[in-house]
Amino acid sequence: MSWKGRDVINILDFSREDLDLLFQLANRYADEDYRGNDLENRMAALLFLEPSTRTMYSFMSAVYRLGGKPITLSKTEASSIAKGETFGDTIRMFDSYSDVIIVRDRREGAAKYAADIAESPVINGGDGAHNHPTQAMIDLFTITRYRGSVDGLKVGVLGDLKYGRAAASFILGLTIYDPDTIYLISPESLRLKKEVRDYLDRVGVKYFETEDLTDILPELDVLYVTRIQKERFPDPLEYERVRGSYKIDLSILSNAKDDLMVMHPLPRVDEISTDVDNSKYQYYFKQAHNGVYLRMALLKLIMGD
Repeated sequence: MSWKGRDVINILDFSREDLDLLFQLANRYADEDYRGNDLENRMAALLFLEPSTRTMYSFMSAVYRLGGKPITLSKTEASSIAKGETFGDTIRMFDSYSDVIIVRDRREGAAKYAADIAESPVINGGDGAHNHPTQAMIDLFTITRYRGSVDGLKVGVLGDLKYGRAAASFILGLTIYDPDTIYLISPESLRLKKEVRDYLDRVGVKYFETEDLTDILPELDVLYVTRIQKERFPDPLEYERVRGSYKIDLSILSNAKDDLMVMHPLPRVDEISTDVDNSKYQYYFKQAHNGVYLRMALLKLIMGD
């Protein structure tokens, strides 16, 4: 399927061939640290109705680097939403102003709803605890850029697997490839949601659930760490019971493979010690840097001539 004009709602809407093309262009942009006028006179609307740093500003940087112009809404109190305008009407307005809409919202399904309304393509910048497809694309791109492929790797995903949309999208994205094993490491109360686990069963991906990182760490090629997301918990007491469940530092990583990739979608709180930052294991800042080039390639393929 052509990328032209496509919505980006769920990572599973894309094939391996789709991602290969996307990553090929992202690699080119990264290698050249590209600036150009590929999207000259194109407008991108960034509707971020939930706090964001990396997603919002990397998209904004991507638009500028390709010669386009971003228009942003990030504070509802400064918009007609504060006057009672519906989400649907806001989408219709920005659809008339722009060539693509990137939307982040606390409500699951908000991006799909926006895509059903808008004539312009819609990119999901995160909807509740549901999907974050462009983060999964960045994560998979980072692995393929530095390791060549996801195929055959042993990948651990650690932390909040229940509420973490980045973790869920990354795990689903891994199934587009052929990893050796996915290790799901979390407290019992934050285990992977049933619908995601059911999908892993349906497609026949090998996975293993555990609360203990110690025994499996020496096996891993990639360790994808996520924070325990306080803002997602319906019960504050549940958060207090699991906060600080894991902390990755150099002493723990002394048992890891020399070429282990420690990844994190960021922001981190205290789950990765700063002593990892300058080590050979650190790939989370590389992920964030790669995010600009991946999103440049995504916008070019969706909006470019």
